[in-house]
Amino acid sequence: MKISLNWLKQFIEINESPEELDQMLTGTGLEVEGIERHDSIPGGLQGFVVGEVLTCERFMVKEKQLSLTTVDVGQETPSQIVCGAANVDAGQKVIVATVGTTLYDKEGKPVFAISSKKTYGHLSEGMICAEDEIGIGSSHDGILVLDTDLPNGTPATKYFNLEADYMIEIGLTPNRADAASHWGVARDIKAATGREITLPSVEAFKVDNTNFPIELVVEDAQACPRFCGVTIDGVSVKPSPEWLQNALITIGLRPINNIVDITNFICHGLGQPMHAYDWSAIKGQKVLVKTLPAGTKFTTLDEVERTLGETDLMVCNAEEPMGIAGVFGGATSGIKDETTRVYLEVAYFDPASVRKTAQRHGLKTDASFRFERGTDPNAKLYALKYAALLIQELAGGVIASEVSDFYPTPIQDFVVPVTYRNIDRLIGKQLEKELIKSILVSLDIQITEETEAGFTAIVPPYRVDVTREADIIEEILRVYGFNNIELSENLGTDYLSDFPAKDRDKLQWKIATGLAGSGFSEIITNSLTKPSYAALIQSDLQGENVEILNKLSEDLAVMRQSMVFSGLEVLAHNINRRQKDLKLFDFGKTYHKVNDKYVEKRHLAIYITGNISAETWQAKSEKISFHTLANVVTKLLKSLGFKDFQTRPIEGSATFEYGLNYVINKKECVSLGLVKAKLAKAADVKQAVFYADLDWDYLFKQYKENVVFTELSKFPEVRRDLSLVLDKEVTFDQIQKLAKQYEKNLLRQINVFDVYQGENLGEGKKSYSVSFILQDNEQTLTDKVIDKTMERLMAGFEKEIGAVIRK
Repeated sequence: MKISLNWLKQFIEINESPEELDQMLTGTGLEVEGIERHDSIPGGLQGFVVGEVLTCERFMVKEKQLSLTTVDVGQETPSQIVCGAANVDAGQKVIVATVGTTLYDKEGKPVFAISSKKTYGHLSEGMICAEDEIGIGSSHDGILVLDTDLPNGTPATKYFNLEADYMIEIGLTPNRADAASHWGVARDIKAATGREITLPSVEAFKVDNTNFPIELVVEDAQACPRFCGVTIDGVSVKPSPEWLQNALITIGLRPINNIVDITNFICHGLGQPMHAYDWSAIKGQKVLVKTLPAGTKFTTLDEVERTLGETDLMVCNAEEPMGIAGVFGGATSGIKDETTRVYLEVAYFDPASVRKTAQRHGLKTDASFRFERGTDPNAKLYALKYAALLIQELAGGVIASEVSDFYPTPIQDFVVPVTYRNIDRLIGKQLEKELIKSILVSLDIQITEETEAGFTAIVPPYRVDVTREADIIEEILRVYGFNNIELSENLGTDYLSDFPAKDRDKLQWKIATGLAGSGFSEIITNSLTKPSYAALIQSDLQGENVEILNKLSEDLAVMRQSMVFSGLEVLAHNINRRQKDLKLFDFGKTYHKVNDKYVEKRHLAIYITGNISAETWQAKSEKISFHTLANVVTKLLKSLGFKDFQTRPIEGSATFEYGLNYVINKKECVSLGLVKAKLAKAADVKQAVFYADLDWDYLFKQYKENVVFTELSKFPEVRRDLSLVLDKEVTFDQIQKLAKQYEKNLLRQINVFDVYQGENLGEGKKSYSVSFILQDNEQTLTDKVIDKTMERLMAGFEKEIGAVIRK
């Protein structure tokens, strides 16, 4: 919603700058999304001043007469200006464009800027202006000579009584229908400042004659609780005056003619949509508000033929529809250039009815925007009379009918019981009772039946969102100011205690979604398998096979004790069909028997083989490696909140050629590594397979629904890299532990970004390129602190693991 600052000032005194007004309105709940300056004259006459020609000497250049003048523009020394106008002379008061001023064309585009330069051999320090050069007219016959006593140097805006306007764009929330106008915004300013609102008087309204009445019939009083109308005779349709056009242009509306512009002025000024009909187009001099049969055709103002629904409320004459009530007018009944008699209508239409109709026809108009949210049913007559007076002022004419006012069942105020106890409880602060009452009164909410415990609030129906006690309290709080509610010294929350119990399915879905997002595909495998598989990895198993009594075949004779072969079979099936680059995961169960007791365990198995990605012309394929899978598992564990885990090399495994065991809370719960070639071959897989087996039961048991909040550091991170030449047996896990041991405060992250082994390093040696991320949450790190930290880390690496440092 767009608001004009100058228009707003007609309702209430505003001393604040646009920026200060922004803060005030946003504080009351009318969030300002933008402020834009609007000038009725391009450039707003910035740089133009009143000057006085002190001297004027004529000179000729190629048969062209020019004048060398000195002009007092209010500075210490007069300006010398070369002028080509024939009518310039000493003693004149003129408008001067000073150095630096930009001139604009009629479309508002900049043409050139005034500079101090030589013109026809003389220094010229400005320009004495004609009407068209200022932008106030089209004449270029000569300079504009003023009749004024204003001091020299006075801004031209003051002479022309020109005031810049500002368009204020408000992000109006659906519940604030009461603020969908300049009057509505003024009401919030009144509540925030205590200033009074001034509404234009309508006391001058009178019925001059009753020669052109219109009969009014409302058939659906539920959809149209109130309808007001009046006839104005003898009007002259013409362009609106400049002040009205500027007001509409500022808020983005296109002026049309004085009658239509007045209806838009009332809509955006008072929040009361209204419509003007050509009286002669109202057949039978009768207005009926009713629905029409479904399928009826109707052409709207935009020349589009629409098919009406059976619930579309229409404003009709005795023979045909003239407009969709509360939404859009018709093509034939509107104001024309030759219109001399106007029927003016303002009504209250049911918000739900208008909303359904507007949505059905895909129409969003300024009228439907307001009717859908709810307008003030008690301001209709005022809006009608004010509009009629404006039409008489700007278009002439007389009031030629009685005012029709259909309002059989007045819409009642909202009656809301309120207790001070709940006000204090919801606001979180005890406010003085007199302050509470003064805020509500400033919002046009009456206080009745007051007791020590509370009161009854009488809310006018234009505040459609204030119908409950909580709404009343919200009104008090937004005017009092959210920023005026002090924060407690000890902030706390109890919402964590209301978290639901851990949900295995939700957690599994979270992990599955994350893996799928990383390019993995989920598989579901059979728990029945071959007995021969268990024989291959017997030393890794915890018990005996669980045999099937009614087995269908030897290939499905036992329950699996390991997830590895189920995945290998799926890999084989895909590889044999030329799908060699695979990333799979499987949530499944294993089964075994210990001392005649059956044990069932849940697992998450992850398998990768082939290349990381398909080969393209931009990059060659890269083989999947142990670190590819280790990175996936590490991220997965961290996403579950396990950050302080340890790793141990896998030794003596029947399943893995090599790999790592992850230890969480002193228990090995994850194993990952390269599957032994003979196992892969047993499942008909002839390429390297990396496999991870996660004990899902244990991880779920250790997982905690925990939310930890950490303030983001305001200070930057610093990265330093080291190249460490080490014995081949030294692991990255040892490097991590040492680094954290020697630097606990500043070290945030450690990462290996390159590993190298080669003859030039020496036998049994390898090189790790390691990055260290350092950060202090209290201050920016200095070079001295960074160097000292890195020296401490290097000394530790040299002492503890015999590292040779290569920077």
